[in-house]
Amino acid sequence: MGGFAVLTGMMLGEVSPGGVGSGLYTILLFAIITVFLGGLMIGRTPEYLGKKIQSREVKLATFGVLVMPVTVLILTGIAVSLHAGRAGPLNSGPHGFSEILYAFTSVTNNNGSAFAGLSANTAFYNSIETIGLLLGRFAIMVPVLALAGTLAAKEVVPTSAGTFRTDKPIFIGLLIGVILIVGALTFFPAVSLGPIVEQLSHGRFF
Repeated sequence: MGGFAVLTGMMLGEVSPGGVGSGLYTILLFAIITVFLGGLMIGRTPEYLGKKIQSREVKLATFGVLVMPVTVLILTGIAVSLHAGRAGPLNSGPHGFSEILYAFTSVTNNNGSAFAGLSANTAFYNSIETIGLLLGRFAIMVPVLALAGTLAAKEVVPTSAGTFRTDKPIFIGLLIGVILIVGALTFFPAVSLGPIVEQLSHGRFF
């Protein structure tokens, strides 16, 4: 479960404490999505920092949020499907899968570290992790910059009674909920095959 805790921090988009840099713009993407969802639920105008949030902004934010999990899961699936990928982990079974999953989660989100036991310095892993690194940096950066451009071009809308406030505890709670739900829906099946089933195979969860 120690490995699960480290994986979870990265799988949430580095928005937990310690995610300097990438965590900041990821949580801003989540904030845009949260404002939109909150506005839909209570029938109020979706605005953020005085700017109206419309379909273009929501599409860019959604694309930015989904790039990381899609990249990690697809590259992990490729690695476990090929002999060159399965030859990397020192361990078999769930822990071997965790080694592969961690490698792609880290290279896409963080500094590219790996679980001890994974032979990542091979032609296969050097090539495929380079793809993950490039997508994890630039495929997220592009929609973030596009989103910043669209918001900068918008006029500031005065606050009204119909504005969904983003400086209240209810927004913070909703934002945390959106982050956890997105992380759980995208990565729970993967971590269930790795660290969770490994922990349960020892007859205990904690």
